[in-house]
Parts: sequence; structure tokens; C-alpha cells
Amino acid sequence: MIQALRLVCRVTLVTCVVICAASRLAWAQSSNDEAVVKNASEQKMTNLPNIPKCGTAAVLSGDPSKGPSTLLIKLTGSCTVPWHWHTPNEQLMMASGVGRFQMKDAKPVLLRPGGYAFAPSHHVHQFSCASTCLAFLHSEGPFDLHYVDGSGKEISMDEALKKPKAPAAHAKKK
Repeated sequence: MIQALRLVCRVTLVTCVVICAASRLAWAQSSNDEAVVKNASEQKMTNLPNIPKCGTAAVLSGDPSKGPSTLLIKLTGSCTVPWHWHTPNEQLMMASGVGRFQMKDAKPVLLRPGGYAFAPSHHVHQFSCASTCLAFLHSEGPFDLHYVDGSGKEISMDEALKKPKAPAAHAKKK
């Protein structure tokens, strides 16, 4: 009986050590506990999936495809990310230039360097820059982007980026 109890204690102890080690490894990988120090000029800007080509980003920390991440985003002049929402909460802080951030059913706000915006999960918003701008974007989970039309129905990026058609000219009455 005592041997069986000792065996149960040893198995429990080994199991706890393995679980703690695995948890520590997972935490270290997810929290990216390495220091990161880089200047903006050192960042490699690339296009991200489902983002207009006028916008590029550099991953500063985390992995946007797997979990929380912080990105440095750059939008060129006259770039707009049309109405959309994200699954995770999103935080944005302007680094340079002037951005125009607008939540659905709210007035747009011009964000200057140091300006901050928080978009809760699933809140529809849009963002644009009239001239080149840089902003830090933090996503609290895997980064995704869901474009919507005026009624809130999800649409493709191609549909979202289509320019509105000019009204047809009225035919002259004879």
C-alpha cells in the first residue's frame, strides 16, 4: 500500500513538473519575452494579407497569424482601409502624419502623432491617411480583417476597395 502511494506521488510530481515546464515554454513563446529595440528605419515593411496595397507593415513583436502582436503600419498618401472589423481588440497610436479614424455611426477623428484609438472586438471602423503616415497597431489576438458594406454585411477586400460608380447621366428628353 505504501509503495502504491509512493508511486502515485512520484507520478503526480513528474506530471506537475512536465506541465509546469510546458506552461513556461508556451508562456515564453506567446509573450515573446525577448527585448526588442529597433528604429523605424530598420524595419522591413511588407504587404499583409487582406490589407490594401497602399498599406504595409513590419512586425515588431508577436506573430499576427497566431496571437497578440504589435505592428508598425505605414499608409501612403490617400490610402484608406475601408469599413471593417477585427475579431480581437485593436489599439492604434499615431507615430507620424495625420490619420483619420472613424467608428461606425460616429464622427471621424483626426489623429496626430501620439493620438490613440481603441477599437473593441467586432466594432466597425475605417482608417485613412491623406499623406504618408506611420502608426503602431496592437492586436490582442490573431490579426484578422473583415470588410463590410454599408449595411454591415461582410464583403471581400476587392468589393470594399471598388470606387463608387458615378451616377449615370440622364438621357435628354426629346
